[in-house]
Formats: sequence, structure tokens, C-alpha cells
Amino acid sequence: MNIQIFGVKKCRDTQKAERFFKERAIKYQFVDLNIRGLSRGELDRVKAVVGLENLIDKTGKEYAKRNLKYMVHNVEEQLLTYPLLLKTPIVRNGSSATIGYQPEIWGKWE
Repeated sequence: MNIQIFGVKKCRDTQKAERFFKERAIKYQFVDLNIRGLSRGELDRVKAVVGLENLIDKTGKEYAKRNLKYMVHNVEEQLLTYPLLLKTPIVRNGSSATIGYQPEIWGKWE
């Protein structure tokens, strides 16, 4: 397994995802979205699995801060420019990906 967790340290679901893999002694790479966002290729691979509209957090602070509710915008470009708009955690295992805390799916990856 080649697990990547994209999230922010303060996010409860991201913390729970990290704990899930630590408890099972599964190595993972953590990518802090405060430091680095998804590359276009990573976004394309995740988008292919979960869908573009499912990636943007329309209830988050960043969405409200940018007033995107009232603007016509390119979702993909916004996510690449402002990674804090992403729902977290995004957990990737090769071509598989999930959004949010989904231990029932991760358990099948083992």
C-alpha cells in the first residue's frame, strides 16, 4: 500500500484518519494543505474517483472567505489555487481515493 493523506493538522477527521493508519502500523505520507496543495495530476486522479463537485467544501471557512457562493468560478482552478477549499481528509491508495473519514473502505485496502 502507498497511502497518502491530504489534510490539515487541526481537522478532526484528518486526525482520526492518521490514527486509523497508525493503529494498524500502516505507513502513510501526510500532506499538509496549509503548506502544499494537490498537483494537477493528483487532483485529476482523485477527481476521477470521487468527482470534482464532491471535493470542494462549500460549508468551510475558506469557501465563505472567498465569497464563492455568490460567484461563477472554475472549481478545479479554485481547488488548485486555494487547497484549503478541499474537503478533508483526502486519502489516496494508488488509484483509489476517499474523502472524509471512511474506515470501512480503508479496511478493505489492507
